[in-house]
Amino acid sequence: MAILYVGIDLTKNVFAIHGVDEHGKATLVRPSVARARLMEAVAALPPCTIGMEACSGAHHWARRFACLGHTVRLMAPKFVSPYRMSGKRGKTDAADAAAICEALQRPNMRFVPIKSEAEQARLCVHRVRQGFVEQRTATINRLRGLLSEFGIVLPQKAQTVRREAAAHLEDLPGWANTAVGDALSEIHRLDERLAEYDRHVSHMAAEDERSRRLMKLQGIGATTASALVATVGHGRDFKNGRQLAAWLGLVPGQYSSGGKTRLGSITKAGDGYLRTLLILGARSVLATAKAKTDHLSRWAVALAHWPSGAATGRPWSPSRPRTRAWLGRCSCEATISRPWPEPGLESHCSSTA
Repeated sequence: MAILYVGIDLTKNVFAIHGVDEHGKATLVRPSVARARLMEAVAALPPCTIGMEACSGAHHWARRFACLGHTVRLMAPKFVSPYRMSGKRGKTDAADAAAICEALQRPNMRFVPIKSEAEQARLCVHRVRQGFVEQRTATINRLRGLLSEFGIVLPQKAQTVRREAAAHLEDLPGWANTAVGDALSEIHRLDERLAEYDRHVSHMAAEDERSRRLMKLQGIGATTASALVATVGHGRDFKNGRQLAAWLGLVPGQYSSGGKTRLGSITKAGDGYLRTLLILGARSVLATAKAKTDHLSRWAVALAHWPSGAATGRPWSPSRPRTRAWLGRCSCEATISRPWPEPGLESHCSSTA
């Protein structure tokens, strides 16, 4: 029987392959395949559907397998684990490959879009930039903690910490002066690196037509537009903005039973970096909504007492579960209002042929 579905458990050096025929019978079971021989093993297969978990290196292998004529599907690991027959206590590479192959055949399985090399390259810039932001925040907090040991208590505002730390530098004794001075120099270096990466992000957004279209929306800047295009791609995997909001974890979790609906906090199930950018953009839209008369701004103002209603006099608060879930909707709704050009794999296939 011909192999129709293949599940591959990805690791760094040793992979597991599990293939089944049209009757679901396992006809290919290879629990240990070296990394150097994986392409050879996949190339020997007839055109089939290959499933993998969306983990490190998955998009790279998906592009290479697609060039061999296979149909490749990526799945979130949390959707694969329920199909592991041995449960949590019997986790092995072979069991994971079998579970991937089983999950691949489910008619309602949700798959992860395969990213192109260009999209992953753009995300590399965002990941490094975010790392610099976290390093700068950690250094500023460390500096505040060091100064507090000498009775100099500073607020959390970064600009104030820079100014006041430099002003009190000469008052610090001995080695404390050296340590605080080095910390200030490190903050200055990180500021320069962040400014450089901000220019990289602006350049990426300016040269991409989809990013330029997104930046015409309220609350969407170069950073959000570039990250959204690199993460979502052409956007046709979502029927509407509500699906994109759910994928990003911007919808409230439900705990409903007995016909009674209970909504909790947002699920936070998706990309935290992209979700944060959209929420910050939506907050900026809400901050200026009262001074505008366009449809979106009037809609935001109408939510001032939602969901309790004006009769209760309860003010709008972004910390409430339902209103928190809305914050990213104004950005998500217009993101996929028109189909984007779908990037193909031809350039990668031609370069690896």
